[in-house]
This record gives sequence, C-alpha cells and structure tokens, in this order.
Amino acid sequence: MPKGQESESVNVARFLPRAAKRYPDEIAARIPQGRRLDGSIKYQSLTFEELNGDSDACGRILQKSGIQRSMRVLVMVRPGRDLLLTCFALFKLGAIPIVIDPGMKLKNFLACVRQSRPKAMVGVRLAQALAFVRRMTFSKINIRVTTGTKKFRQDIERFRSDIPLPPAEVSADDLAAILFTSGSTGPPKGVRYQHGIFDSQVRLVRERYRISPGEIDLTTLPIFGLFNPALGITTVVPELNPSRPAKADPAKLVQAMVERKVTNAFGSPTLWRKISDHCDEAQIRLPLIKRIMIAGASATPDLLLRLQRSLPNASIHIPYGATEALPVASATADQILAGPARLTGQGKGTCLGRPIPEVDIVILPITDNPITSMENTNPLDPGEIGEITVSGPIVTKAYDNLPEETKAHKVRDKEIVWHRMGDVGYLAKDGRLWFCGRKAERVETVEGPLYTEQVEPVFHAHVDVRRSALIGLGNKEFREPAIVIEPEPGAFPRSTREKKHFSNELLEKAKELASLYGIRRIFFRRSFPVDARHNAKIHRLALAREYTDKLKLP
Repeated sequence: MPKGQESESVNVARFLPRAAKRYPDEIAARIPQGRRLDGSIKYQSLTFEELNGDSDACGRILQKSGIQRSMRVLVMVRPGRDLLLTCFALFKLGAIPIVIDPGMKLKNFLACVRQSRPKAMVGVRLAQALAFVRRMTFSKINIRVTTGTKKFRQDIERFRSDIPLPPAEVSADDLAAILFTSGSTGPPKGVRYQHGIFDSQVRLVRERYRISPGEIDLTTLPIFGLFNPALGITTVVPELNPSRPAKADPAKLVQAMVERKVTNAFGSPTLWRKISDHCDEAQIRLPLIKRIMIAGASATPDLLLRLQRSLPNASIHIPYGATEALPVASATADQILAGPARLTGQGKGTCLGRPIPEVDIVILPITDNPITSMENTNPLDPGEIGEITVSGPIVTKAYDNLPEETKAHKVRDKEIVWHRMGDVGYLAKDGRLWFCGRKAERVETVEGPLYTEQVEPVFHAHVDVRRSALIGLGNKEFREPAIVIEPEPGAFPRSTREKKHFSNELLEKAKELASLYGIRRIFFRRSFPVDARHNAKIHRLALAREYTDKLKLP
C-alpha cells in the first residue's frame, strides 16, 4: 500500500485512528467523575489521540489474554471510557463483541448469553461474579478480562505504545458484532451486524442529519456512543443508570447539556418528556442544542410542541428503525406539526416521514407466516395497511443462531435481503410512510382489526391522559378491544365515581371514530410495563394477559 494511502478495509474501528490523526487534541469523550464544591459536574476528559492510544493498549491486553480475530466476546462493561476502549479494541482485533441490554431481566439475559455462545468475556467485577454464580450458562467462556479495576487502569498505561495497533483487514460481509433487540414483543434476538452495515449507518446518519466534526453529543444510549468517534464528535457520558435510562434525573441531564454546551442528543419519548417537564418547571431554555433525535416509540404532537419551546434553535428529528434496520425513515417536528399531527388525532396513524436515501420500503399483506420470496407476494397499493418491509445497505441479513426467526423475518429477492419490520403501516400517495402499530399488538375483533397507533392517539387528546394502550381481551380468535389509561400525574381517579366519570369522557372520545364503537372497557393504572432499553415501548401483550386473567375471560 502506498505511503499515506488509507486502507480500503471497512472495519468500523478505522474511524478512531483516523479521528486521532485529524483531531488529535480535540476532546473525544467526557466521563463524569463526581461533583465539585460548587455543584458543577467534574469530568475525566480524553482526546481522540488518548482514546485511540488507550484502545490500542486495551487491544494488546485482550490479545495477551487470548482473544483473537472472529472470537465472540461478551461485553459487560460500564458505559464511558472502558466501554469505548473495549469495543474499539475488539473491532481492531477483528473480534466480535456481543452487546446485551443491561436492564434486561436476568432470565432473558442468560438466555441471550446461551444463544450467542461467547468464548470470552470482558466485564466488570459484578459481571464476573454473575458468571461464577451461573457457571452453567457461562461454562463455554474460558477467557475472562476484568475491567473497572485499578489493575486494568495500570495495564492500560503499561501497554501504551507509540506503535499503533492497526485495525484488522475485514470485508463488508465479515461479522462485526451481535446486538440484541429490546424484546418488547417477544424474546430478545441477537442481530448479526456486518462491518459493511456499520459503515453504511455512519455514512447515512452523517449525511441525513448533517452532523459535523466538533459537535458535542449527550449519549443516553451507550451503544450509540460508538458512532461518535466515526463522526468526529465529542461524547458526553450522562449521569444515569444505563439499565434504566428513562429514570434519569432530568436536572442532571440538563445541567450537563448547559455546562458542556451540548449540540446533539438522542433519547426516547419518555426521556424527552422528563426533560421538557423539567425545563418548563425551571423555566429553562437550551438555545445551544442544534439537533435532537427521538426514537424508541412514537412521539406525540404535544411532546414535539413542548420540545420546540424548550429547544428554540434545535431541529427535532424522529428517525424510524429497529435494531435489525436503522435508520429506515425520518421526519422532523416541523414536518409532523404542519399537517400529519392533525391526521394522527383523527385515527390515521403516525407519520414517519420519507425513506432514508438508499432504503426501499414496500408494504406487504399482513401474515404471521414466513414469506419465502418476494416473487410470491404482491406489495399493497398506497393507503393500504400491511407489514412495513425494507431493504438497503443498513438492513441486517440474519439473526444469530436463530434460523426459524431469520426465516420468519427475512425475505430473499435474488441478492437482496428484505426485512419484515414487524410493524404495520402504509405508504401515502406522496411517498411518506405511516405507522399503525406493531403487528403482534393488533387486535382482531369481529368488526375487523384495530391498530394501536390509530386508536391510542384519539384518547391522548384528553388533557388528563399521559399514555394509553390498546389491548385485546380474551383468548379466542376475535377479541374484545379495551383501553388501559396511564393518567397524567395528579389526575389518577381516586374513587369509583371519578373512574366512571373519567371513563365516560374517554368513551365519548371513542365515538368520534366508528371503528372504536366496540371499545366499552377502560382500565386505569399508574404505570405501564415497558422495555428496558428506552422505557417507552409499552408491553401491551402483557397487559392483555393480565386483564384477561383478572376478568377470567375465556
């Protein structure tokens, strides 16, 4: 290779040494280290050069422990410096990090470990203790590296060198990582990420959202922080529990945004609602924020309006996608509020915007059976509701060690792999994508199917409703539709009379749409069961089982 020419390898790790060369003294990451006497947040700061050098040192430590190219490595490391070092070190070695949500229930977590079959583990002491207690689950792991210790920090210093650790040469089709889904409508599944997919994601995210080097990102979802070095932007690690991001103290997040002059941030609707509530209560505005992204669940028009008030100079983006394919489509708050929001309140679904460049979207007839080939099915016409199915360079090709799940969710079309999103929706005549809900959460009634995103927004229009969930009662083919309501704080009905009054008001709202006449039961609860990753995706199927059992319905 000629001197000065960069490798053609698509290894995602190559972005870090490239950033270290271009911006050696710029800050790559700030990790909170407690508080100063004046209450300001104290950070450990790492430049791109330091982060790259430390990840090289981490790579040498892992090499010495026996971790090699193509080896599967379970990563159980705290967000921040060690997570960045570990993941980039593994990418540089050509090893395969396995990343599982830390907030997942233990039973599901252990099932994910067994499914992904790691040969090595890099984790904190608590993770090592879990591996000891659950020896059978971790029995195939014969290499273990402990992070977060004084010895690990000393080893990083000891293995630093002026000689770089070059990223392994890999092809676009080589396996880069295994990332697990949140498991909101079924067991979590390991998704096989190839290096070419990471490469395409970095490129399309940079281009679509016009992210520039030198920006500052507050990273509330740790795995997304791995993209920041590739984009040349600073990662500010927030003060939050990664297993419960939506339970973070919004005052601490806003303080970090102000003190570190954050320009970009990602979060779920639940998290952004907490931040907007805090900003309203404290009369805070965040004029330096240039861009935010809301994902993980639908963002209501009310939330978008409140965020526009709190973030007067920000472009508010609502990207759509899933672990298996991200990003697929995107819209801005301005685009939604200019017209689609009104249609959402009328039961038309939620507008997801237009497809990302290079991503193709078709709507297929709803079926719970595998689709063996695109030649065996005909896409639906504009306006017809079906399963959202996508292809493009960001679409993963298979689940890990789950051939039946791959068969159920992937469709081959010669060399192209299409992914069935498990979501139902439609394409409008103007080319915009509309979301109607999860396929598994549709409620089949004697009058026809009901979809969550066409039903719930009607109830959200009530001033005292914070969230609602459409559920199907019973265990027969056709079910009785019902609504579960999570009232706004302070609005929970305290007596039978108040419940009846609140229910009657909601049932009057339901009469606005003929399709909702079958809804006669309203349930109230103080909080919903939600996913661990975003704390925003409601477990509607669990609610349906709970209320079916309570009512002893057949």
